[in-house]
Amino acid sequence: MNGTSDIQKRREEIVIDYFHMADAGNPAVIDLFTDDAQMFYPKFGIANGKAQIGAFAQGLGRGIASLQHEFDRFTVLSSGNYVTVEGAERGTTASGIEFPDGVSSFGLFCNVFEFEDELIKRVHIYVDPDFANTHAEGVAWGKSVQDSIASL
Repeated sequence: MNGTSDIQKRREEIVIDYFHMADAGNPAVIDLFTDDAQMFYPKFGIANGKAQIGAFAQGLGRGIASLQHEFDRFTVLSSGNYVTVEGAERGTTASGIEFPDGVSSFGLFCNVFEFEDELIKRVHIYVDPDFANTHAEGVAWGKSVQDSIASL
């Protein structure tokens, strides 16, 4: 393998480690990031630096009792300093609601990681943060569109 392929393979391994550590609630996941890393999460916004990313993770952990990524459903793509993962996740909210429900939540996500050497410099997470389907207006909209499509 050439140097580029080796570093891309290593970065893909780091990303898989990230998901395993996140699932386990392992606070050492923050060690995978540069000191000035940036993270984006829908309905939250942007966290800058390890302290803010750690605080976000703790806040997310207050709402989710368990989270498991389905590694066999991952699609991992690497290009240059980027690793993108499209996949599925499941879990239980702190209030006991299991997700996804397969009706209006599907547990699909996409994360885009940017690396600096072997550390994550940026991760943008694209997921519907309404795990328990409490956003009634959005759920109703989706149902109405599904109903109109069913009549085609």
